[in-house]
Amino acid sequence: MQTVKMVVTGPFNAGKTAFIRSVSEIDVVATERKISSEAEKVKETTTVAMDFGRITVDDDLVLYLFGTPGQKRFDFMWEILSEGMLGFIVMVDSTRPETFREARGILQTFRAYAPTPYVVAANKQDMPDAWDLEDMRVALRLDPKVKFMPCVAQKRDSVKTVLLELLYSILAEMEEGQS
Repeated sequence: MQTVKMVVTGPFNAGKTAFIRSVSEIDVVATERKISSEAEKVKETTTVAMDFGRITVDDDLVLYLFGTPGQKRFDFMWEILSEGMLGFIVMVDSTRPETFREARGILQTFRAYAPTPYVVAANKQDMPDAWDLEDMRVALRLDPKVKFMPCVAQKRDSVKTVLLELLYSILAEMEEGQS
């Protein structure tokens, strides 16, 4: 049995917890707490340590998904959660351009932790005010080679597409390492 650890990261309220919840075959282990700050009342709770979910791909392969907290004050958890990861996903809220710079910083931080494959997921692409993918790519200053995919974290099929893209990149890299 092979296990693959993937980390789902991104700014506050980008959809990391929803992403993991929509595909996990177990109840997601979540460390959410009520938000006390009025400035962040976009939602009721926030992840303070991590989210954990699991997906069995087949008899030989299980994915472990670790969601990071999105708030800067919990960023000490990022390095801990990145240990042993074989790949990561950066979630970006397509409707909140004010978070794009932060998302880019998180991407650079995780690339520094480990040179693993990654995918950037443009979440909330079903919303009327979602940015166009090409415009987002420019705003995020993503290289044309970076895998940048539309996503709706609430929709299982959308999440599976993003996860499979990352998994294929991880498996390709593992095969290269063996040859």
